[in-house]
Amino acid sequence: MTTPDRPRVKATATSFAILEAVRDRDGAGVTELARELDLAKSAVYKHLMTLTRLGYLVKEDTTYYLSLTFQGFGTRARERYPIYIAEPAIDNLAGTTGNVVNFMIYENGQGIYAYQARAPTAAEPPIPEYTHVPLHATAGGKAILAYLPAEERERAIADGLTSFTEKTITDRDELEDELQSVRDRRTAFEREEFTEGYQCVGSPIIGSNAQPVGAVSVSGSTAEMTGKRLEEDMTGLVVSTAKSIENETLSE
Repeated sequence: MTTPDRPRVKATATSFAILEAVRDRDGAGVTELARELDLAKSAVYKHLMTLTRLGYLVKEDTTYYLSLTFQGFGTRARERYPIYIAEPAIDNLAGTTGNVVNFMIYENGQGIYAYQARAPTAAEPPIPEYTHVPLHATAGGKAILAYLPAEERERAIADGLTSFTEKTITDRDELEDELQSVRDRRTAFEREEFTEGYQCVGSPIIGSNAQPVGAVSVSGSTAEMTGKRLEEDMTGLVVSTAKSIENETLSE
């Protein structure tokens, strides 16, 4: 479920903004964090000290880094999803296609790339692993969105259909038509709707409660993911991979 209308605790939001900035910079000091987040250095320092005392940051000279405490959080979070089941199939699909293959899950109204495999010959993906992405503008996201219960689907797009490129679907009726097509074909396409120059095909993984567990998608440049390769060759491979993960998930 999404929680767009619930109030935020400002101090908590600031602490997490600092943690994310430290993560993104692979280490940062008080001054650069204050500058990046537009906060007073004294306020940033207090948050850093608190987070360090609680064990979430470590300090080396004047630079703060994330601690290994987060490894435990990540391990527990991954255990909630069938990532260990999906990994071999995702790796195999990457090797077969020569592309980047993603396993997406649904969290708080967004999709997150919980696992990603890249063939040795594939270019670095524009959307890295663990990135949160909008459902309506990605192939894996649309595959999930199409199978969410109506009320949950509405909550997931309650904040509107943000435009990321000229090709992003921003009209509700158009999106509903596309989601019906996803349900009919068990296949979703993204044609430069989130990242210009990249296209993607995805298929949902449906759980025992008839709701989406996640989605498999293959992405690549418009030069390599187009025409028959995108709409036929890749589609068959993606759907069969999603079904194999689904079958293993249901047998667990």
